[in-house]
Amino acid sequence: MTDALAARLAARTLELIDVPSESRSEAPLAAHVLQLLTAAGVPVRDGGDTCVLAGVTRRGERPLVLLAGHFDTVPAQGNIPGRIQDGVVHGLGAVDMKGSLAVMIELAIDRANGGGAQDGVDLGFVFFGREELPSAESALEPLLAREDGLRTADLAIVMEPTDTALQAGCLGNVNGTWTFTGRSGHSARPWLADNAIEHAARGIAALAGVAPVDHDFGGLTYTEVISVTTIAGGIADNVIPDEVRAHVNYRYPPGMTPDAAAARAHELCDPFGTLEITSNAPSGPVPLDNQLVERLRAAGDLRREPKQAWTPVAEFGAAGVDAVNFGPGAPPFAHTRDEHVAAADLARGYAVIDAFARGA
Repeated sequence: MTDALAARLAARTLELIDVPSESRSEAPLAAHVLQLLTAAGVPVRDGGDTCVLAGVTRRGERPLVLLAGHFDTVPAQGNIPGRIQDGVVHGLGAVDMKGSLAVMIELAIDRANGGGAQDGVDLGFVFFGREELPSAESALEPLLAREDGLRTADLAIVMEPTDTALQAGCLGNVNGTWTFTGRSGHSARPWLADNAIEHAARGIAALAGVAPVDHDFGGLTYTEVISVTTIAGGIADNVIPDEVRAHVNYRYPPGMTPDAAAARAHELCDPFGTLEITSNAPSGPVPLDNQLVERLRAAGDLRREPKQAWTPVAEFGAAGVDAVNFGPGAPPFAHTRDEHVAAADLARGYAVIDAFARGA
């Protein structure tokens, strides 16, 4: 049964990989999933804006648990179409997160065919687009705003790859443009100019000296970090530049508000240049008293870890829904040229959620 399930999940993952769905181009995959769920007899509907909703989407007599996954991938790196080799599915989005979408689809189909008759919860399935873009462009937040039934859920499981650990919360994510200004001039007479690159070098060196800070939240440790990720400047080989721009990325822990995070970023950057914050995605809260989270952990004897990244658990948290991260596949393979996920990991992810739903 396990081998057959693994093979079925691997085949479904490959099918999804071979429908390209880079961010902003998810419509064909959304239509494909809508069609195949409809053909399988799953209660499903078009949620609009490249979103698909299936299963139960409003709380009834039983607790409602949502499984959530995004359609989009990062740009291709010569890794589509995919392939299955030695029990491993290779291809664009294999681990982030078409393998998880395959698990969601097969769980939905099995329950539509009577497989969830003994479940202790109702399962809903939320497929959405544009997760790999800045959070302001995500299709999930508007979906949660217009679908009030989703906000009645007792728990959302965001099926990001976690290597089948249970990862709680997530970091907030600030992005900003850091501008250093000077005065242009001839490079033969630099004393008549004011080199913006030198201002940038001092600022970047100071920021590099800011040590990571660990924060305990709910018994888990989240690390606050700030980094420069890109830099651009210069006019010509013989010109002292008057402007340099760098991109700053700041990750902050659960419990810190977006306003406090913005203030901290300005505190670190403003002594050296002008910081313009371009996006600020809130951190995701850690569910502390939700018994369904513990039941999910117990269903697979899962490790409990912090999420040292941003994920859509923050969007569910902002909508008043407790959420955790759990999904098949190892995070280090996400976004790589050789992105892949083992069929056995897909079957393990399916089995944990199936056991959780039956025993919750």
